Amino acid sequence: MQIVHDLNHACPASQSHVTVGVFDGVHRGHQRLIGGMVEAAHSLQNLAVAVTFDPHPAVVLGHEPLPLLTTLEERTRLLAALGLDVLAVLPFTPAMAHTPATDFVESLIRHLHMVELWGGSDFALGHRREGSIPFLRRLGKERGFAVRVVEPLMLDGHAVNSSRVRAALQEGDVGQAMKCLGRPYRLTGVVVRGRGVGQSMGVPTANISPPPTRLIPANGVYACVAYTGHLHSHRAVTNIGTRPTFADKRLVVEAHLLDFEAHLYDQVLTLDFIARLRDELAFPTLNALVGQIQEDITRARDILTNYSPASA
Repeated sequence: MQIVHDLNHACPASQSHVTVGVFDGVHRGHQRLIGGMVEAAHSLQNLAVAVTFDPHPAVVLGHEPLPLLTTLEERTRLLAALGLDVLAVLPFTPAMAHTPATDFVESLIRHLHMVELWGGSDFALGHRREGSIPFLRRLGKERGFAVRVVEPLMLDGHAVNSSRVRAALQEGDVGQAMKCLGRPYRLTGVVVRGRGVGQSMGVPTANISPPPTRLIPANGVYACVAYTGHLHSHRAVTNIGTRPTFADKRLVVEAHLLDFEAHLYDQVLTLDFIARLRDELAFPTLNALVGQIQEDITRARDILTNYSPASA
């Protein structure tokens, strides 16, 4: 997959089918839209192109910043796996935000040789989202491109979208998030030094520092699969919260890797969230906390025994 940061650098050798969006999370709805576009484009020997933006438009437009489901690097990797030929990652600036829909579409035609524009039923582009589906269809008749609308993917009676995934994670429902994403929710961060509390209790933990823009699931305890530097997988119990038993006010993401003893400081650790075990609790004694942690470990082992990391 070719990655460009300026449409001038795309230089496609054939006509293209194009989709435009942030694609945060690259959930199953995104996968269906892009997968369909890739199949249609390649059947005609055309290119499949996605245009995305960085940073998230909400940051530039002054809206409440959204906690992101993926970093740009993660999003790029997930999009590449869908078979795209070109990914254009355009800087979203105030000038971009004020670009009229007609001008933006003209740039897609000129630089990408666009013959089809794909989007969801609520798709719109351009300044103040003026480029609605009806607007784009009228423009397409004038400029010689088709507009293909892909209806939303429905799951349990509701559309799959990034907002639904965020809501599930903010409630700690990592199972629902996994159904919408088609894979476990993944959080990656550098292992930093903590207070050593887990070590003193015989359950050492790796504290990770995720990117500040990333969505962290609701406070609680989770069964996870952890991946270390060489992509070795390990079963893990992850605690997210403020450790109320110790009156700690800092939010921590700490993972206890089962049957693992090496130090991971300053290394990158990736966590796939498989199941929620319980809420975060305050315990009256240290012994009560250690006893609960052992129960959490036993439950995590049971849950993860039949889980294949290859499905992540």
